[in-house]
Amino acid sequence: MKKDTHPTFNTACVVTCSCGATHTIGSTLPELKVEICSKCHPFYTGKSKLVDTEGRVDKFRRRQEANAAAAAETKATTPKEEVAA
Repeated sequence: MKKDTHPTFNTACVVTCSCGATHTIGSTLPELKVEICSKCHPFYTGKSKLVDTEGRVDKFRRRQEANAAAAAETKATTPKEEVAA
C-alpha cells in the first residue's frame, strides 16, 4: 500500500456558525465556518426564520407581484367576449 495517502485527522476541529455558536468535532480540516447550525436552524428552534443568502426569495416575490400586476392590467383592458346563443 502507498504511504501518506490519507489526510491527517484533527480531533479538535472547531466549527463556527454565523450566529456565534461553536462546536468541536473531528475532521480533516482544522476549522470550519458554517452559515446555520442546530442552535439557529428553524427546525430545531421552532421559530420561523427565512434563510435566504442570495436574495432568491425577494427576487421571486418581485416577479410574482409584477406578474399579478400585468395580469390585472390585461384583464381590465380586454373586453369580455359575449357568447352568442
